[in-house]
Amino acid sequence: MKYVVIRDDDTNPLMPVEYLERLYRPFLDKGLPVNLATIPNVNTEACYAEGKPELFLLAKKGPTPKTMPIGSNPALVNYLKSNRGYCIVQHGCRHEFVNQDYEFNHANRTDIARRLDEGARHLQDAGFPRPSTFVAPYDRLSKQGLVEVVSRFRVLSTGWYQLGKLPLEWWPGYALKKILGRPHWKAGRTLMLTHPGCHLSYHKPYDTMMSEIIKSIESRRLTVLVTHWWEYFRNNEPDEKFISILHETAEFLARRKDIKTIRFDDLAAGAISLN
Repeated sequence: MKYVVIRDDDTNPLMPVEYLERLYRPFLDKGLPVNLATIPNVNTEACYAEGKPELFLLAKKGPTPKTMPIGSNPALVNYLKSNRGYCIVQHGCRHEFVNQDYEFNHANRTDIARRLDEGARHLQDAGFPRPSTFVAPYDRLSKQGLVEVVSRFRVLSTGWYQLGKLPLEWWPGYALKKILGRPHWKAGRTLMLTHPGCHLSYHKPYDTMMSEIIKSIESRRLTVLVTHWWEYFRNNEPDEKFISILHETAEFLARRKDIKTIRFDDLAAGAISLN
């Protein structure tokens, strides 16, 4: 059996509920869970480059508070709770830069710990279970960030790991992963996942997107498929071709009996063996 985790990044209280519904209704109807990497207390002025607002803020209208917790949008929260196919995981805290660096890619361990706890608290205040899985903004984590995340979460989903950023006591496990050619490994009790890049992205060729997705799934026991909801609605207009490829992915996953689409929570609970 092969396993697939659908990871959609940047759910936040400023996003339109109908965008999620449009993208993932075919998955939900087929019993395919969708893991939403949710920003707990989004910075509504966040920029990905100098003066360029984050694209996950594309639906922002008029004056808003500097930060907005996920619970400030009851319609979104109720929608997520009423559709049990969604699994909420923690995506940073505010999704902002700290002293010109990524939110969890700096050396201030006290600040990192505070943000991790603040984020978990906002998700729980909105009525979601305490998150078992963490996704860092931009997949960037410092050594201090890695240590704090592993002390709190059972699963870390990111793009890659660098030996120089790992504590010495993690090196044997990481070395074994490299020797055996495994994409995933463990640090203590925490499952350290990687992903093969964002196949589901408008930056990738549409004509070969589905074949690349299938190739990734066929080549490993567990594949994390990463995408971003806002990429399908650039300028608040639906990209119909891109959306159709996402829905084709749902059809493929539902059709293949040797592939199971799972939640990060299944991995956190130890219900899936990757060996």
